[in-house]
Amino acid sequence: MGQRPLIFVLTAVFVTSATAFLFWRYIWFFRNPPRTAPQGNCIVSPADGTVVYVKKVDPNEAVVSIKEGVKLHIRDIVRQEMEAPKILIGIFMSPFDVHYNRAPIDGSVEFVRHHPARTRNLHMGPMHFRILLNRQPYYEHSLHILENERTVTKIKGRYKDADLHCYVVQIAGKTVNGIDSYVPPGEHVAKGQLFGMIRIGSQVDLVLPQLPGMTIRAVPGNRVRAGETILVE
Repeated sequence: MGQRPLIFVLTAVFVTSATAFLFWRYIWFFRNPPRTAPQGNCIVSPADGTVVYVKKVDPNEAVVSIKEGVKLHIRDIVRQEMEAPKILIGIFMSPFDVHYNRAPIDGSVEFVRHHPARTRNLHMGPMHFRILLNRQPYYEHSLHILENERTVTKIKGRYKDADLHCYVVQIAGKTVNGIDSYVPPGEHVAKGQLFGMIRIGSQVDLVLPQLPGMTIRAVPGNRVRAGETILVE
C-alpha cells in the first residue's frame, strides 16, 4: 500500500472513531426513553444497569467485604447512621446504559444531600470488568463504593399501608462531570418519575427498611431498567 492510500485509511479510521465518540458522548449518552411504571405495591429500580449486590443487613453488620481488611457498612453508603435493619440493592451503570434516574416509589422528597469524595473519586473499572466477565462477587476490589462522591436522596412514601423511608444513593465515577438532582426537598415524586442523572459511568444504590411482606425480586447479575423493573414487591 502506497503512502497516500495509507494516509487516507488512517484518516478515515480517525474521523469515523471521532464521530462515533462524539455521537455517543453528546447524543446517545443523553437519550431518555419513555418508561411506564408498574402499578400496585411494588418498588422499582431507580437506574438502568446490572445488579451487583442484594443484601439484608442490621445497622452494625458489614454489607460486603470489598477486599482483605476493608468492609462496607450501610452508613458508609448513605453517610449517616442507620437505626434499623435494611435492604440494600446496588446497580452498576456502564457508560452505555441510560443514565437518567427515576423514583423507586411514590412519595415526597425529604432531603437531597451531596457528599464529596472521602479522598478522591476512584475508577469503577474493577466492577465494570467483573461484570463483563461475569465474575462474582461483582463488588470485589471496588473501593469506589466506599470512597467516591455521592448524592443521597431520601424519599418518604407508603408500602402496603406502612410508612416507608427509602434512600437513593447516586455514586459518581472517576470521570463523572456531575450528579444532577431535579426534585428539591418538599416536592412530590411519582413512582418512575425522573429525579436526577449521573454523567458517564456510575452506580446507584437503593436502601430500604425491612418491612413485613416484602419479597425481593432482584438478584446479582440481573439487568434492570429505571422506573420499570420491579426490585421489591
